[in-house]
Formats: sequence, C-alpha cells, structure tokens
Amino acid sequence: MVLNVDGERFTVTRRGGSPGVYDFDWESGPNPGYGFTAAVHGAVAMDRAGLEEAARGFLKQVDPRTGYIGD
Repeated sequence: MVLNVDGERFTVTRRGGSPGVYDFDWESGPNPGYGFTAAVHGAVAMDRAGLEEAARGFLKQVDPRTGYIGD
C-alpha cells in the first residue's frame, strides 16, 4: 500500500507471519532504503488512520538536516 502523509510518501507492507506488524519504506525521503517498523499489539490489523499516525510520529523524530532519526 502507498501512503501519503504530510507531503511524504511511504510504501507500507504487512510483515508476513507477524500479525499487526508493518514495515514503512520512506520513498520520498532523502536516504534510500530508510524507513521504520510499527506494530499494534492485541490486534490483527492497523487501520489507515493508525498507519498515518505512525508515519507522522516517525516524521516528527527525523532530523531535517540528516534525514535520519537522531539527536
């Protein structure tokens, strides 16, 4: 699934064999192959709003100078 959040594009994939685990590849980010993983506990799936919230939380942590999560 492709997810567009606040002008950024992510490819989101459900991780096989791990219910509620999603891998996000930050397609529009400055660092190829960079992204994150999000999980929801006690549920089989995360809805679109939850996926968008996870992406926004990731983006808030990214250092705009480096494009990576960091100090």
